Amino acid sequence: MSHLINIFLEPAKVFADLREKPTFWTPLLLLVGLTAASTMLYFLTVDPAWFAEHQMAQVLAQNPQMSSEEIAQVQAFTPGARTMGWIAGPSALIFMTIIFLIYGVYYLLAGKVSGHPVSFRHGLALVSWASMPMLLGAVVVIGAILTSSPQSSLESMQLTNIDPLLVQLPMDHEWSMLAKSFSLLNFWVWFLAALGWKTWFRTGWGQALFVAMLPSIVIYGVMALFAII
Repeated sequence: MSHLINIFLEPAKVFADLREKPTFWTPLLLLVGLTAASTMLYFLTVDPAWFAEHQMAQVLAQNPQMSSEEIAQVQAFTPGARTMGWIAGPSALIFMTIIFLIYGVYYLLAGKVSGHPVSFRHGLALVSWASMPMLLGAVVVIGAILTSSPQSSLESMQLTNIDPLLVQLPMDHEWSMLAKSFSLLNFWVWFLAALGWKTWFRTGWGQALFVAMLPSIVIYGVMALFAII
C-alpha cells in the first residue's frame, strides 16, 4: 500500500520494486472504479429535464439539418439521465479495463521491438501505476459534481482538461473533441511511464519518452488531423 503514496513522492523507488515484483490490481481497481463511480454519480444527480434538452442541443449542433420528425425519433429512443447512469457507469468500467489491457499488450510488443523483454504483467503494472495521476482527475470530477449546479454538462466537470480549464469551445468547433479529451495530467502520466521504462531497462530519456508517448501521439494526432481537415 506504500506504493500508493510513493508513486507521487518517490516514483523511481516504486518502479524499482515493480521490476522485481510487478503488481497492478490496486491501482487498476482504483482507477477504473473511481472513474466509473464519477460517471454514474453525474447521471444520477444531473437535472433530468435539463439533461434531455442539453443532449438534444448537442445532436442539433452536429446535425442542424434534422427535420422535426427525426428530432422526435431521437428524443423517443434516447435514454434519460438516470438510465444513462446505469449504462454509462458499467460501460466506463469495461472500457477502461480494455484500454489498460491493450496498453499491457503494447508494452509487451514495445519490449520485443526494443530488445527489452517485458511480460504482460509488467506491462500492466507499468501502465496502471503510471496512470495514478488520473485518480486525482477523477476526484476532481466528483468534487465538481457535488458542488456544481445540477444543470451542468459532464464535460464542464473535467477540470483538468484543456476544455474547460483553458478554453471553452462550442460542441461544433473543429477542435472541441481534442480540447475536451486532452487532460493536462497526461504530462504527469507520460513522465511516470517513461521513468518506469528508464528505471527498468537503464535506457535514455529519449527512448523512454518515445515508448511512453507513442500511443497518445497516434491517438491525439488522429484527432488533430480530423480537426484540420
